[in-house]
Amino acid sequence: MAIDANEQTRLKQKAAERALELVEPGMTVGLGSGSTATLWIKLLGEKVRDQGLKIRAIASSEDSEKLGRSYGIPFTTFEETRVIDLAVDGADEVAPGLALIKGGGGKLLREKIVASAAKKFVVVADESKIVEKLGKFPLPVEVIPMAEPLVNDALRDLGFTPKVRANKDGSQHITDEGNLILDCSGLLIDDPDTMAAELDSIVGVVEHGLFLEMADIALIAAAGGIVERTE
Repeated sequence: MAIDANEQTRLKQKAAERALELVEPGMTVGLGSGSTATLWIKLLGEKVRDQGLKIRAIASSEDSEKLGRSYGIPFTTFEETRVIDLAVDGADEVAPGLALIKGGGGKLLREKIVASAAKKFVVVADESKIVEKLGKFPLPVEVIPMAEPLVNDALRDLGFTPKVRANKDGSQHITDEGNLILDCSGLLIDDPDTMAAELDSIVGVVEHGLFLEMADIALIAAAGGIVERTE
């Protein structure tokens, strides 16, 4: 059953509120990107600003860091700390085994870096993101601009229909690191591990949106409440 926009926002808010309960004083937290993560950052920021919660953060995007700083959240870097205690982020699709597609907002590289450094990586999403098989949402692949034609051909050989991501004004979308994104549609992914290995082997691919064996828990907001999934 389709979820209207207001209900979807309400469900995302519930998931973000549950994720906030996992934050403890003194933690280094990873701030994700996207609509659900933004709700969580705002809740976290209010707790820092209004209740004096002592944490520090590393953000997966410039937008998330700017938002966090607006609430007074202090930030650190991987030069200062190598480990994140808790990272919270959204997802575009969540499949069995907590296999994810991420990167709809174009921040997949930094998101994966932050998630990989986290002791606990928590995904927050509403029930519309749950799928039995990944791939209905186009898989983002971040690419070095010079290599885009070559990578495009390689992705077509794998069965995808890639399309260079564009901004609303028609210009090419450029990531925080100066790369392009190819959104790859037309293929349901039967074996995510094998597909990830295939993508990793393509020269010119910087990163892809398959997040496998990274999430520890998914907080899924459904009409009946929060569902906590660990597989």
